[in-house]
Amino acid sequence: MDTLSAIILGIIQGLTEFLPVSSSGHLELAKAFLGNEAIPKESMLMTVVLHFATALSTVVIFRKDLFQIFKGLFAFKWNEELQFSIKIIISMIPAAIVGVLFDDIIESFFNGQILLVGTMLILTGGLLFLADRAKNTNKDVSYIGALIIGISQAIAILPGISRSGATISTSVLMGIDREKAARFSFLMVVPLIFGKIAKDVLSDDFSLTNVNTAALSIGFIAAFVTGLFACTWMISLVKKSKLAYFSFYCFIAGITAIIWQFNA
Repeated sequence: MDTLSAIILGIIQGLTEFLPVSSSGHLELAKAFLGNEAIPKESMLMTVVLHFATALSTVVIFRKDLFQIFKGLFAFKWNEELQFSIKIIISMIPAAIVGVLFDDIIESFFNGQILLVGTMLILTGGLLFLADRAKNTNKDVSYIGALIIGISQAIAILPGISRSGATISTSVLMGIDREKAARFSFLMVVPLIFGKIAKDVLSDDFSLTNVNTAALSIGFIAAFVTGLFACTWMISLVKKSKLAYFSFYCFIAGITAIIWQFNA
């Protein structure tokens, strides 16, 4: 993979990991449009690096929240931090189950399935459109709510369905405060990303031979810096009820992908 492709993929990952437009879907579209013919092992290595970059940017943005959570956990009391951590764990269960039981099926979705990506982007657009019109409240995430949000996250494993879009929209439609919904959405994915990275690194498809260090480094920097910007921007947009703009984008991107696939 050349340097320019690494920069483009890094920016796409950094933006779409947080903005509700599906990072996995856009990476698949980018690879198709760029004609990326990298061998699977090289492609997986780049994917791991880009996901690590965005996970790290999440940690940086929410460092104070994470510090308070760990501080509360080690207090060994039934405090707000412990309850929040339990909700995070509950939200992870559906995606973890799907990832373990249906790993091979999921992998088949990330093999140039442009028609699937386009269809799921349109579905994401519809979900965002509905959420943008939901009434805002100051409701917190409940334990049942955490499980429902977790199911949304599991469904968002499909390329084209935005993870942040699905989880935030589900939260807002349940009446959860928009800022709290965004915070929960971004924090709940951090353990899963690091878990997925560890799984990929230990898999047989992962290789460190013939590594293009320059491309990986540039891709990492591009994803990390863009991720810092996108995460902060997304929190502001959710608070201001601006999700409709992304719904229109998803509609256009999805329709474009479907037309491109039929004309390819």
